[in-house]
Amino acid sequence: MGRIRILPDQVANKIAAGEVVERPASVVKELLENSLDAGARDLRIEVESGGRRLIRITDDGSGMLRDDALLAFERHATSKLRDVKDLLSISTLGFRGEALPSIASVSRLMLETRSAEETTGTRIEIAGGKMLRCEEAALGGGTSITVRDLFYNVPARKKFLRTEQTELAHIASLATHYSLAHPDKTFRLISNSSELLDVTPVASTRERVYQVFGSQVLDELVDLGQREKELPAAPNAAPGRGAFAEEEEAPTQPFRLTGFISRPQVQKSNRNSIYFFVNGRLIRDRLLLHALSASYHNLMPSASYPFALLFLECDAREVDVNVHPSKTEVRFRHGSFVHDFVRDGIRERLIESRPAPSFSMGHGREISGRPAPGSEPQPGAALPYSEFSGMIENEMPAAESLIAEQTLAGAADSGALPAFTLRPTAPPDARFDFSAPPIEVMPGPPPSGKLSRRLDRHGEFPADAIPAPEMSLSVLSDLRPLGQIHESFIIAAGRDGLWIIDQHVAHERILFEQVIKQRAAGRVEMQRLLMPLIVQLTPEQQIDYARIADELHASGFETEPFGNRTIAIKAAPAAIGPADLEKILFEILEIAESELRGASLDDLRRDICASIACRAAIKINMRLDAAKMDWLLKALAATDCPMSCPHGRPIAMHYSTREILKAFHRI
Repeated sequence: MGRIRILPDQVANKIAAGEVVERPASVVKELLENSLDAGARDLRIEVESGGRRLIRITDDGSGMLRDDALLAFERHATSKLRDVKDLLSISTLGFRGEALPSIASVSRLMLETRSAEETTGTRIEIAGGKMLRCEEAALGGGTSITVRDLFYNVPARKKFLRTEQTELAHIASLATHYSLAHPDKTFRLISNSSELLDVTPVASTRERVYQVFGSQVLDELVDLGQREKELPAAPNAAPGRGAFAEEEEAPTQPFRLTGFISRPQVQKSNRNSIYFFVNGRLIRDRLLLHALSASYHNLMPSASYPFALLFLECDAREVDVNVHPSKTEVRFRHGSFVHDFVRDGIRERLIESRPAPSFSMGHGREISGRPAPGSEPQPGAALPYSEFSGMIENEMPAAESLIAEQTLAGAADSGALPAFTLRPTAPPDARFDFSAPPIEVMPGPPPSGKLSRRLDRHGEFPADAIPAPEMSLSVLSDLRPLGQIHESFIIAAGRDGLWIIDQHVAHERILFEQVIKQRAAGRVEMQRLLMPLIVQLTPEQQIDYARIADELHASGFETEPFGNRTIAIKAAPAAIGPADLEKILFEILEIAESELRGASLDDLRRDICASIACRAAIKINMRLDAAKMDWLLKALAATDCPMSCPHGRPIAMHYSTREILKAFHRI
């Protein structure tokens, strides 16, 4: 007798359930997607015990005829595909016909549905894949599916479920983000008689974000607007694999990107706040995740992640959704084009908006809307190089002071900066000037764009007399420097409130973009050393040096091998002092060792430029006069990305007039 045999349907369905039904949230996902495909506009989700005991999803969609309701529990029975060609342009969320039979095989399921074409509905009850009854019932339009005792007949799978709170969190996250993708629909999530989500139809995604997260989180986000791009007439990318092995046709619609992203200063420790939707489908995709990370490169630390809610729309023929059992992964026909489109669209929007961070007046909230744990380490603590690692009262070492003096003196000689001397001098009589133009007291409504003081009977500021907070760093060039804190942070007054600028990272951003542009033009300023600097390398560093020798030369370093595991540095970028040459070389080799295998060549180049800029920038504990501070602010305003230094630290913080008045209980 042969060894190979065909498995019974009951066993095959349980195997399929192991791929499709990972946890209660997987059931909610499949049933929600079916409801959305049915055109439902009102969706109600009820769960008990984190979905273990009960999951019920009720919708007002098109419903099913009696015969269709019976066929729906057969494997690979679907109304969404006719032949193999339909796999090339799947426009629905579901299509395989595996979800219902898989869920029914590991639970006690009841389906209640009625189509508008029939006067009575159908009720079907199934337990462990066996149909118990099928009968007519007096039902309203739409469909209700009740799933009880999930994995009751597969105890091994049930043991691997997490706590009720964890499973409920997955369900809540799924329901929340599908509600964000469909702002024109009603979503309700109820757990053990407690309402966790209740959103009604709104006109835009922005209003839905406000409904779900509130105004405080919405203020931390940047609206992408609508980014569109068409494929070039003759794309270089080859046709993809799988369903795309057929002949390639030109798309009928451009790629469109919308959604919200957080400011670079909102830094998450994991990817749990990143959500991608492709043609309305919630997915996890490495290509899109890499594009998002690349768009924030040199704007936030490499180990930190932003909040992102992104919607990518494209021709259905441009994306293959039939590559994962649970339909959570996709493959693009032109992956490189999509990657660059998403990366460039996000980065361009960040450069356009120049979002500014502001001080929090509350107890601290994360972008998710939940309280931020106070014990979590700040992302900046793990950065590779910190100019502020010591006590700010400590004096700067003489060597660093001299190098910074030479760097800025060179800028002064070229006309970019007024000439000055950085030697410590006696403090002036008036270190800080916090004076401001007097506030006028006048009757009637204030003129546009001007903060006027209209006193009510309590002498308080009416809310309409205060301008909206200035949330863009485009105002940097208009700031008036007032002084320094610990000779490290510049205090400046703006049209709306107070600004604090970290002088080191501000200068670092200025130098970084200068080095990037010089390198692109092939005109990096170099200085030759009187005597070559001999540096000893480890075997690993020797290998990394051989890989990036050309990049070092293009960045302004002239080096050559000098014996076994030894190199000689003959020239270096003009902005770097001799005392920092060996340090910066080892920093670059560390970058090559940790990132070269996973990062692109462009990222490596930018990281090299970031290390050069960091070592050449002015340091903390350095006194600056008004002319130097004014030059620094104007030069920072002229950069493309004044939000963060190349290592991801924020450059400027904003304390708005409204926040100041609130702190003094004036409003």
